[in-house]
Amino acid sequence: MKNVDDLIDSAAELAEQGLSRGEIADELNVSRETASWLVERAENTPGSKAARPVQQPQDVHVDWSVIGRDSVRLSHISRAIADLLRKHGDDIDLTVGIEKAGAPLATMVGHTLETDLATYTPRKHQWEEGDIDQLGGSFSRNFASIRERACYVVDDTITSGTTMTETVEAVREAGGEPVCCAVIVDKQGVEEIEGVPVYSLMQVLPVGGSQ
Repeated sequence: MKNVDDLIDSAAELAEQGLSRGEIADELNVSRETASWLVERAENTPGSKAARPVQQPQDVHVDWSVIGRDSVRLSHISRAIADLLRKHGDDIDLTVGIEKAGAPLATMVGHTLETDLATYTPRKHQWEEGDIDQLGGSFSRNFASIRERACYVVDDTITSGTTMTETVEAVREAGGEPVCCAVIVDKQGVEEIEGVPVYSLMQVLPVGGSQ
């Protein structure tokens, strides 16, 4: 990805494949608002009947595919994340990965820290437009249960913090206790979510006013 036009093309391609705007946001590591803007820009071609002004959001695109496409690099990054979490001791026996990109990270983090694995699919994967709070996320039954277990929560990127907040709340509703969260990149510079500490390998923060 070198420019916004590349992102618009990618968003259009993903939309044609049937992905929701929430899934597109997840795939491109941007906010839901940015994903909507990218799709609308793709549809808003000159001379089209649907052409209309679309306000550009303020966001930062993070492309970590050079890590994700190589299992060796991914394992190194996962060990770095595990090192951030290790300070919380040996009593935690579960790592929760947020689908989609957080799951392979959590798998390798769990392997390093010798924990079980659970995965959570956030409600944004169903979101197209309107009130996302009317939708629901879910834990996969193919992995470990949450109830009465302390856990780590792992994802690739914090964009707005909404998905991580949702996951922390879902863990608690399922009877678990989130001890800390970790990501590769944090766009918000958050230190905690719902009272749970957040660690990141990198923070990407805007400086100054809007561009």
